[in-house]
Order: sequence, then structure tokens, then C-alpha cells
Amino acid sequence: MDFDLTEEQRLLKDSIDRVIGDAYGDFEQRRRHQAGPHGYSEALWARYAELGLLMLPFDEADGGLGGGPVETMLVMEAIGRGLAVEPFLSTAVLGGGFLRLGGSAAQREALIPAVAEGSLTLAFAQLEAQSRYDLHDVATAARRDGGGFVLDGRKGAVLHGGSAGRLIVSARTAGGRRDREGITLFLLDPATPGVTRRGSATQDGQRAAEITLDGVRLGAEDVLGEVDHGLPLMEQVVDIALAALCAEAVGAMDALRDLTVDYLKTRQQFGVAIGSFQALQHRAADMLVSGEQARSMALYAAMMAEAPDPAERRAAVAAAKAQVNRAARHVGQEAVQLQGGIAMTLEYKAGHYFKRLTVLENQFGDTEHHLRAVAAADRLVEAE
Repeated sequence: MDFDLTEEQRLLKDSIDRVIGDAYGDFEQRRRHQAGPHGYSEALWARYAELGLLMLPFDEADGGLGGGPVETMLVMEAIGRGLAVEPFLSTAVLGGGFLRLGGSAAQREALIPAVAEGSLTLAFAQLEAQSRYDLHDVATAARRDGGGFVLDGRKGAVLHGGSAGRLIVSARTAGGRRDREGITLFLLDPATPGVTRRGSATQDGQRAAEITLDGVRLGAEDVLGEVDHGLPLMEQVVDIALAALCAEAVGAMDALRDLTVDYLKTRQQFGVAIGSFQALQHRAADMLVSGEQARSMALYAAMMAEAPDPAERRAAVAAAKAQVNRAARHVGQEAVQLQGGIAMTLEYKAGHYFKRLTVLENQFGDTEHHLRAVAAADRLVEAE
């Protein structure tokens, strides 16, 4: 199997690495981006659009570039290295995945050009107070009303939901709260009467929102995919997003390891650099091993993210996420231990990488959640 990048993929990697490096090379630049009205730099988001990054996931027939999970992986690794805060995951990966795989011709025609040019961002409103990591645990109700629907419910921790131009909302149209059938996805304009958004900053420097739906009326044209059968589409898009999150974690681990090694070479104790102490060299080497194991699994997840067999895809992505989670925790904790108190200051990058890795470890499922998914698929993974 050939793991080398194609010429086009190398050009993409060079371009996004250069853009993210220029925009986030100075840590103070990240603070300025976060200070924007939406929590990110709109000028940099426009630069993403100019490079064609927002067109990556869409088919050429819809005006996209026909990129796949490997191209997404390259972008997400760069985002992880730079601790970038732009809504690429929520818009291009999650939102783009829903439009590409479940959108009608009319929905794709209306929304994809706006996404590609950077004028429209998307957000996935799925998480509820009781649902934890279960995509099928949906209490938000969508009752039929003539030819349309009326939505009532609450969604929490919606990534970039406070500024998104469209929300993709999961709601129950039939069955009980934890039934796998009876879930429908809707494309919702947040300006629709009855929608309330309350945005806030997250611990890792991103933005999220609480969404309240109170008698929100939608038409049949706002349904995304099939009525009552939205869960398979959700699971497919989330698996693609999990592969992307694995890649972001690898990028963040690379940067954090490099930062730690530089510190070991610079910080002196007893008149010598602490990096000369063999015990610390061993710990730095263990960080490298964890990061490379995570890289292998992230590539595996990217290769399997669009596998046609849902059970095979789920097991592969879950195994990758479990391993990447373990690596992220190990690298993050070691970096803080090796760099000491400075690693926890707000003025220094290391602590912010640690925060981001901690959030990534829990996004769309922690290690135990994904180990259970692997076990359910009869794949043997020894839990610690």
C-alpha cells in the first residue's frame, strides 16, 4: 500500500502549512484572532476560501474539489499545529459532510457556493444535556404540522453555533428518546422565529453556543436526508469528523513535543541543559513514540473514514480515536511535567496545547466510549 502523498496533496500541505504558520507563528496573533466578533479572524477565513480549502469536501459536480479524508487530514494537522480557531471542522468537515452526503440537489445548489466562498459557516447542533456521546439519544422534538414541522428543545456546546449561518439540528420525529429510528436532521436558519442562541468561549479557546428551540416552524424543504432515518447519516459524518480530529490531535502533539524538546535544550540546571539528563531524554523519546503511533492510527482512520461498510468503518475509526486519545493524554501530561510551572501559564503555548488535546480527547467520545465500540464489533483492544 502506497502511503506517499501525491503531488497535489504535497502542494496542499505546503500551502496550508505556510498559511497557518504565518497566521499563528506568533502566539499573540492567536489572541488577536480570538478577539474577533466571531472568535476567529474573518480575513484568515477568507484566505481559507481563496486557497480552496472550503471546497475540498464537495464533489466536482457541485463546484468542489473532490478531496477526500486524506486531504482533510493534511488541513487538520496544520490546524492542530497552529492551534487555529477558524470553524473548519464545523463548516467544511461536519457541515460539508452533511450537505455532500445527505443534502438534496436544491440544498447543495443553494448552500455549497456560499460555503466555498467563505460567506456561510455551518454548525452541528446535536449534543443535549442527557445524551453524552450517544448520537441516538435525542429528546428535541419535531412534531408534524401540516406539510412541515415544529421543533422544540435545547442543544448544548454547539461548536461555532453562535455565529453559524445555518444549523444542522437533530430532532426526534418518532419513537422514544433513545430509539435508533425516528431521528430526522434539519437545516435551520438561526434567524427563524423561536431560535435563541447564547454563545460563549470554551476552555480551549474555541467558541460554542447553547441553542434553544421554542416552537420553531420548518418546511419539508428544510429536512436534510430522510425523515425518521437520520441516524446513519449522522454516524457516517461523525466518523469522518473523528478521523479529522485524530489528525488535528497529531498536529498538536507534534508542535507540543517540539516545544518541549526546545525547552529541554534551553533550560539549565546544575550548569547544564536539562535535556542532557538521560531520564528526561527517555521521556521525550516516549513522547515521540506516542505521537508516531497516533500518526499511524490517524492515517488509518482517514483511509477508513468513508468505507462503505458502516460496521467496519465504525470499528476502525473507534480504534483510531481510542489510540489517539491515549497518545494525546500521554504527550500532554509529559509536556506539562517536563516544562514545569511555565507550561501552565496563559502566556505560554504549552498549556493551550494541553487544553486543546484534552478537549479533543473527549470530543465525540472519550477513550472508554470508543473501546466499547471496538469491543462491540469483536475487535480485541486491551483496556488499561
